[in-house]
Amino acid sequence: MAEADFNDHFSDVAEAYARFRPRYPAELYSHLLDLVESRELCWDCGTGSGQAALALAGSFASIVATDPSARQLAQAPAHPRVDYRCEPAERSTLADASVDLITAAAVIHWLDHPRFYREVRRVARPGCVLAAWTYSMAIHVSPEVDAVIHDFVARVLGPYWAPEARFLRSGLSDLDFPFEELPMPALSIVGRWTLPRFIGKLDTWSAAAAYARDRGAPATTEIIDELTRAWAEGADAAGTQEVRLPLHARVGRVLPAK
Repeated sequence: MAEADFNDHFSDVAEAYARFRPRYPAELYSHLLDLVESRELCWDCGTGSGQAALALAGSFASIVATDPSARQLAQAPAHPRVDYRCEPAERSTLADASVDLITAAAVIHWLDHPRFYREVRRVARPGCVLAAWTYSMAIHVSPEVDAVIHDFVARVLGPYWAPEARFLRSGLSDLDFPFEELPMPALSIVGRWTLPRFIGKLDTWSAAAAYARDRGAPATTEIIDELTRAWAEGADAAGTQEVRLPLHARVGRVLPAK
């Protein structure tokens, strides 16, 4: 599939995506590994620059990591167990009944769900697990910073959010998920970030990328002065603050279609 054949929200920010998108907590992967019945093959669909694929590479015999954006894949580090393929999640080149774990990190809201779920059932081995997760729109730093980000999300980026963003606002709770649901612990990404690191993450949001394409400037220019003042109120001597990004997940066992 050529890049023009899909809704491309991130190719323009592929380098920043690889640099600023945070890594997921080890507890997430540990929990998923406890659920799978075999560790022969993992499919990381919508891999972007390979964050989830690389984190799981040491736990599976092989990983197939797919993404329709060649520019995203160009930012993914090579790994001997990871086979990167430029193709859509809805139409992969994976063999029938070949996959033990399917991961969809910060991507399932963008997919054509009926087509993707048919592909999931096609490639899944008996006992396969599908795990989809994403960040929350609510980023927790401090009351001052949180207030600025709330305004940024609603006022600055409001006109630029794609319709699929409704799944982020609901924490994936309204996502059609026709699989045997499995429980997941509450998880968050937690780290100490500098202000430039934090701004870099904000500018990789799909709505921020759309704003930049439309106006020719980063969306964060509208809040930079206010955000800088708010950040300074709670920052330590190194200029860092603790940032907490709650994760929302839907995880299920893929059973044969009835």
